[in-house]
Amino acid sequence: MEGKKAKILLCEDDQNLGMVLKNYLELNDFDVTLERDGRLGLAAFQREKYDLCLLDIMMPNMDGFTLAEEIRDVDPDIPLFFLSAKTMKEDIIQGYKLGADDYITKPFDSEVLLLKIKAILKRNEDGNKEQENKEFDLGGYHFNPKLRELSHNGKMQTLSPKENELLKLLAEHLNDLLPREHALKKIWGSDTYFNGRSMDVYIAKLRKYLKEDSNIEIVNIHGNGFRLVAPAEK
Repeated sequence: MEGKKAKILLCEDDQNLGMVLKNYLELNDFDVTLERDGRLGLAAFQREKYDLCLLDIMMPNMDGFTLAEEIRDVDPDIPLFFLSAKTMKEDIIQGYKLGADDYITKPFDSEVLLLKIKAILKRNEDGNKEQENKEFDLGGYHFNPKLRELSHNGKMQTLSPKENELLKLLAEHLNDLLPREHALKKIWGSDTYFNGRSMDVYIAKLRKYLKEDSNIEIVNIHGNGFRLVAPAEK
């Protein structure tokens, strides 16, 4: 990834393997956080933003499968690999059912792992660039998330970072439900009561910005989330 190192969360309770793998990945220009149990791994994931997770399965305090569920709950799209000595077909199937991008059995070839990591990050980076550059026509409004600009009839509103992120999520779910919990975890980091109240304030601001077009509405789906109702792009 150009400009900055990709951040990897490595959760591995085998001290020797963990350090060897961390050093190897750092030599190959990755920024690696090593945690030795699942609970510490989850705390690290909640503190910082990572580009990829490498999870052992048999760990103290929280196993890799449970950790993967917690991670997927916050970010359904982050690349996630299991590294495990568990080679039973049932374990491998469970790993993929939890949304793993790969299930790598120990012992493994570090060079092959490195190539797999690079391949999935490159694919994600290309997809993210495409998504970052996407603009939206919402009724009479034009929304450019990259520039944080919402324009209507020649008037332009510059959005705050959170307003921009929230409108982008709504636009990506156009005429569909944006789950409240998903928006809170994605933008605010957690779905606490306080963050929920904060999001309601931002929804009210977005409604104000979009009020010039009567065909557009942000509908509150009680207890579930919000839906941005607007004529579909042609």
